[in-house]
Amino acid sequence: MLFLVAALLLLGTFIGTPAFLPLPATAVAATAVALWLLVFAARERRTRTRRTS
Repeated sequence: MLFLVAALLLLGTFIGTPAFLPLPATAVAATAVALWLLVFAARERRTRTRRTS
């Protein structure tokens, strides 16, 4: 999942909207998306663990 985020960030930096943003703003946005995905994955894993036990 994080590989996908990194790949999309790199592609976006070179050909997408983030190319028009300063690098720090892009980094902050990428970090926010990565954290959101980590929280989502943790919640999903916890929910699945509770259902099976």
